[in-house]
Amino acid sequence: MSEPREINPMLRAGLEYGPVLAFLVAYLWLKDNTYTLGGTEYDGFIVVTAMFVPLLVLSTGALWALTGKLSRMQVATVVLVVIFGGLSVWLNDDRFFKMKPTLIYVLFGGLLAVGLLRGQSYLKYVMEEMMPLRDEGWMLLTKRLMFFFFGLALANELIWRFFSTDTWVYFKTFGLTAAIFVFFMAQGKLFEAYGEKKDQS
Repeated sequence: MSEPREINPMLRAGLEYGPVLAFLVAYLWLKDNTYTLGGTEYDGFIVVTAMFVPLLVLSTGALWALTGKLSRMQVATVVLVVIFGGLSVWLNDDRFFKMKPTLIYVLFGGLLAVGLLRGQSYLKYVMEEMMPLRDEGWMLLTKRLMFFFFGLALANELIWRFFSTDTWVYFKTFGLTAAIFVFFMAQGKLFEAYGEKKDQS
């Protein structure tokens, strides 16, 4: 198996976040329009979703080709986007695509919960190289992240069901990313208390 390859950080960021920003820009541009294709009318949100799905697949494929590696989260995200984005376009119903973040966070929270029930931190297997922690730290961080993922799933459900599509798009584009950033920033004391010190000898 080939070793993962490093690429320019700006290129990586563009491939990872570019499709999401493109979705936002396209939505703001096309949201008030209606398009008739094959005798069926599609609003701007559905049209943008139809463009976003292949764009995300292509950008993720390019990231894999350049680095030789994808995280499980990236793979799961692409699969769910293809399934639920495709259903939204096929059935001309935006609810499927709006439900996608809920399912992603329930899936990840559920996987972490299964690991905790088995006395293991699945998070450690994914992030150990990035954040060396003692086992107690990994278990505590995993428990917190599990509840955090379930909280994001609930927030997504409330927002897409009870607020406008505009609000949901801004929440998905900026709110979810900001929430994850704030969550990990708030774990500073945990990293300090349970971080493994490298042997300097």
